[in-house]
Amino acid sequence: MNIVCLDMEGVLVPEIWIAFSRATGIEELKRTTRDEPDYDKLMQFRLAILKEHKLGLNEIKQVISGIDPFPGAKDFLDALRKKTQVLILSDTFEQFAAPLMEKLGMPTLFCNTLEVASDGEITGYRMRIANSKLSTVRALQSIGFETVAAGDSFNDLGMIRASKAGFLFRSTEKIKADNPDLPAYEEFSDLLAGISAAL
Repeated sequence: MNIVCLDMEGVLVPEIWIAFSRATGIEELKRTTRDEPDYDKLMQFRLAILKEHKLGLNEIKQVISGIDPFPGAKDFLDALRKKTQVLILSDTFEQFAAPLMEKLGMPTLFCNTLEVASDGEITGYRMRIANSKLSTVRALQSIGFETVAAGDSFNDLGMIRASKAGFLFRSTEKIKADNPDLPAYEEFSDLLAGISAAL
């Protein structure tokens, strides 16, 4: 039995931290997993900036409320879900993702959670599991699933390489150049065709 594992930010929806960076004018918050392979280092960097500027979950949620999925993302997801099971694996947080999942028709999402103080300050975060995307793909394989995966960032490469077929989608030139054997697509129609052929 097949299951498709997709990254969320950069694939189905815009990068939340980049949108927040634009809204606040804080350039440093544009840094994402496309730029920094060490997720803990990236998050500690982000939390320090939020604390410095006295920004918290409430301000981030206001920005997220104005974010829509990429054009064509919901149609792509709907078409894919007619063919097979789909699981979104993301290093985002449930507090961020909920409104975006509603706009995508409530697909299944595995992600992480934020630690938030009563005043909205983000004090930390909890990963669902170490190396969450790769660990989840391996767990699915251990119970009889064959996985197909797609993503755009450094933290997607593990699940992509561990799957029977894997794809880069709207990735960076560096990641594509470093992984020339991985099919790389820019359009949802091409990604849908690639995944469909692999099922």
